[in-house]
Amino acid sequence: MILYPAIDLKDGVCVRLKKGLMHEATVFNDDPAAQARTFKAQGFQWLHCVDLNGAFDGRSVNAEAIKSIRAAIDLPIQL
Repeated sequence: MILYPAIDLKDGVCVRLKKGLMHEATVFNDDPAAQARTFKAQGFQWLHCVDLNGAFDGRSVNAEAIKSIRAAIDLPIQL
């Protein structure tokens, strides 16, 4: 079985939405690269990233966060 840990990105930080509402986001980590390294250190072999700004607003503001994640780990990333 393959488990995909997820990083949901909003405005460049890792969040979870309450009931799917963008204005009800809880920040879990303000460093997406550090979060990705944590998942790798825990033994995960894949990473799933969600660009919430892109999904909700139709335009991404998370390119730098994605680049930092890609530079931090060598795992395959599903975006």
